[in-house]
Amino acid sequence: MVMDEDVGKTNDVERTQRTEVVYPTKTSASDVAITSQVPPPLLIFGAPIKETNHLFTTKDKGSVIVKMNKTISSLRKSLVLPLHVHIRTLQSFSKYNAQAASALQEERKKPTYQDDNEYADMDWDNLGFGLTPADYMYVMKCSKDGEFTKGELSRFGNIQLSPSAGVLNYGQAIYEGTKVYRKENGKLLLFRPDHNAVRMQLGAERMLMPSPSVDQFVDAVKQTAFANKRWVPPSGKGSLYIRPLLMGSGPVLGLAPAPEYTFIIYASPVGNYFKEGTAALNLYVEEEYVRAAPGGAGGVKSITNYAPVLKALSRAKSRGFSDILYLDAVKKKYLEEASSCNVFVVKGRTISTPATNGTILEGITRKSVMEIASDQGYKVVEKAVHVDEVMDADEVFCTGTAVGVAPVGTITYQDKRIRYETGDESVCQKLRSVLVGIQTGTIEDTKGWVTCIN
Repeated sequence: MVMDEDVGKTNDVERTQRTEVVYPTKTSASDVAITSQVPPPLLIFGAPIKETNHLFTTKDKGSVIVKMNKTISSLRKSLVLPLHVHIRTLQSFSKYNAQAASALQEERKKPTYQDDNEYADMDWDNLGFGLTPADYMYVMKCSKDGEFTKGELSRFGNIQLSPSAGVLNYGQAIYEGTKVYRKENGKLLLFRPDHNAVRMQLGAERMLMPSPSVDQFVDAVKQTAFANKRWVPPSGKGSLYIRPLLMGSGPVLGLAPAPEYTFIIYASPVGNYFKEGTAALNLYVEEEYVRAAPGGAGGVKSITNYAPVLKALSRAKSRGFSDILYLDAVKKKYLEEASSCNVFVVKGRTISTPATNGTILEGITRKSVMEIASDQGYKVVEKAVHVDEVMDADEVFCTGTAVGVAPVGTITYQDKRIRYETGDESVCQKLRSVLVGIQTGTIEDTKGWVTCIN
């Protein structure tokens, strides 16, 4: 049935056409109002139409009463309304639409869990350390009162931030990193997530931010890992990197803590951090730039610690080096750490690593390797490590969540290059084998470091 200038007339031939009601593109559901005792969605959304009278009001054409009875199903012509149609919405109709849209939106956000043996379509043999977003991320908010609300999973995607958000203007944010490993039997393992939670709390205190409790943090990491389990690589092919991020998302203008905070976790499958893979690294001792200074925030995972290293790192990579070794900011004679990982120096049966005195991050992998080394009879020393000791060492290796335990083949300092022991019989490889074995479940975890999430 087509409404024309004479809205009371209907062509009998047209009654043999379709019955659905079609609105012009410019007319949204919120522009529609139907005066009736029967819920209008029965008409608008194409559901079976009951016997009733509906009054359509247009801006220019007046009103028309369309009489519909039990034989309405025999009508086959679309009712096409003019582009100008302005029909006031009944309150019940608006409420129906809002509830339906909200329910649909919530349903779309719910994770669809896959079978434990289902994998994402990936080339697992050639994983690097680039971003391949997994399906879901976790989001939790916190206001001025310092209490975090119940978080939820949603599809990975962009987030909204005010241009004046604290994180964008003043760098008020910290992050963590942990990994999920898959055993041969399909079980998924997390490595010491409670230690990441504690470290985030310490970092949040330094950056004057509230932080999730340990239980909230660990639960959120577990949810994120389980929802994205098809992105966990097969055993021995890599891991699912989990990135928790806490940021000042509320708007500020003057220098001050943000009024609102957002805790986000996202994930990506990864392989080796360095392009060298498991091959030995070539490091360069940086003397011009420093990573952190006493009294600063070098000892926490503030986002402000990382962009400043990019210039020196880029310069070193352009010269063929894998990474930078930074010296202390005061005397520039004592080893601190690399761009994104801790450093160990081996001499005989002694393993030394720079002490965490506020300028060096207390790495969770670092802590674990120190304990494994002590268990194997090595003397582990935390101290100020002079650069001359590094140049006289038997071995050097790096540790971190992203890099794992990586051997160093050469270090260049003041145009002098020193080579170090590497290979299967090296201390680095022995420690790495034990750590990876615990993380992946091939070695019994007698320390309670591993959490199974499925």
